[in-house]
Amino acid sequence: MALALFDLDNTLLAGDSDHRWGEFICQRGIVDAARYQARNDAFYQDYQAGRLDVVAYQSFCQELLAQHDLAQLALWHQEYMRSCIEPLILPRGEALIHHHQAAGDQVLIITATNRFITGPIAKRLGVDTLLATECAMQDGRYLGQVADVPCFQGGKVIRLERWLAENGLNLEGSHFYSDSHNDLPLLERVTYPVAVDPDPTLRQTAEQRGWAVISLRD
Repeated sequence: MALALFDLDNTLLAGDSDHRWGEFICQRGIVDAARYQARNDAFYQDYQAGRLDVVAYQSFCQELLAQHDLAQLALWHQEYMRSCIEPLILPRGEALIHHHQAAGDQVLIITATNRFITGPIAKRLGVDTLLATECAMQDGRYLGQVADVPCFQGGKVIRLERWLAENGLNLEGSHFYSDSHNDLPLLERVTYPVAVDPDPTLRQTAEQRGWAVISLRD
């Protein structure tokens, strides 16, 4: 059984679920839109440039989670899934997931976006195994801070290696599909790195190294 690893944002989705969540809560008046949107956009620009302070970003975006109970958060997330995520799901991405599943591969989504946002998305895509940035919780409430190693850049390698050891698996014959140069540490570790609608930096690297470059967009 080989592993088929998928990044989520801008790979299986035609957009960024983390940034889109920020836009959603601004549009619904759940947060101060002017203040939140400016910071959300600044963090996203840092991500694209490869200079994101992931702990600072998670503290920012998880602050809201600590301010509300799970029932209210779940209601907002259901609306977010309907209005924001469903339009972003790429049919060719779903088909690629199904292709690997039909081949008997172990499919796994590995994403820097936190589990609160991405857990329902992975379930919607039919993927049971998700490695995501974890949200600290206590007594049934979010604490507003990251738990464990953030699943970002080299942190994806750390989190995946731990999961592999726990499950007695390895990366032999593995694929990893990603759009972002932030995922180069993991792309360099798998057997078959695949650049999916890549950013300019990843496209250049993929072409130089002879990696596959594909599109899942129409």
